[in-house]
Amino acid sequence: MKLLVTGGCGFIGTNFVYHMLETYPDVEIVNLDKLTYAGNRNNIAPLESSPLGKRHSFVRADIADKDSVRAILAEHRPDAVLNFAAESHVDRSIHDPSPFIVTNVLGTQNILSASMEAGIERFVQISTDEVYGTLATDDPAFSEENPLEPNSPYSASKASADLIVRSFWKTYGYPVVITRCSNNYGPWQFPEKLIPLMIKLAEEDKPLPIYGDGMQVRDWIFVTDHCHGVDLALRKGTPGSVYNFGGNAEKANIDVVKSILSAMGKGEDLISYVKDRPGHDRRYAMDYSLAEKELGFSPKYTFERGLAETLRWYEEHKDWRNAIESGEYRSFMSDWYGERK
Repeated sequence: MKLLVTGGCGFIGTNFVYHMLETYPDVEIVNLDKLTYAGNRNNIAPLESSPLGKRHSFVRADIADKDSVRAILAEHRPDAVLNFAAESHVDRSIHDPSPFIVTNVLGTQNILSASMEAGIERFVQISTDEVYGTLATDDPAFSEENPLEPNSPYSASKASADLIVRSFWKTYGYPVVITRCSNNYGPWQFPEKLIPLMIKLAEEDKPLPIYGDGMQVRDWIFVTDHCHGVDLALRKGTPGSVYNFGGNAEKANIDVVKSILSAMGKGEDLISYVKDRPGHDRRYAMDYSLAEKELGFSPKYTFERGLAETLRWYEEHKDWRNAIESGEYRSFMSDWYGERK
């Protein structure tokens, strides 16, 4: 099986590329990535220098570039396309929604249209729990039947993309599958996201900024479990269906941060509460019973095990971290702190 993976140098895409090549000796992957600040070619450097690299090829391209996408599909003729490519940071979307509309909406429409025109047999859209909006403390977890009620420019762009993908099934009968997942964490994650950011700041004994009261609840899933779910959706998913994936690990943000500090032997006096961000969703939780029933999905990692592996990985990959923790990272941190002074 030959797969075109868009965004395969980003956090989740990188982990999916490794997962598929390590799991299936008959899988070939064409990795299409624009290499934005969060798309790092160094993520796949170990792969390219290993025997697995013989079944992996990298192409630098933008999913919003029609001519490039059509040419790549014509040259490589994959059996399926998996669209991981996305702008994904909520804070950045609040500051400037434009890149999110271009990549997440127009880019998705472009790669989707090109895939259908090329006769690609399966299209998998990787989405997020944030398209559902927010939950109250006593609300049941999101199911695939929940309405889409996004509350940030980022989540609105992903919801828009999901609806475009759905329309291709309803209008043209094109075999698409949509997956929606809770908060990911694990190796290769760019340090603008909560867990790697807190790890970095704690190492440097800098204040750990927590939005509002820190009681925003998220369902955390280790990235390997998510990749396994996407793999199952690719192979077993019913065309036109949506599948939720979750980690069965609801945690308040403040408790996640305290767990990190405890594991690192740091004091909670590093915690610094800052003004909450606009439209901050209070709680996400995912009902993955449909994926469990139809695909055989269930998370294998507890949060405690996943966090321990994440901390170990970041400790063992300081060269990778040092390479990315410059330029865009420093710019991001400067902006982030500056806005909260």
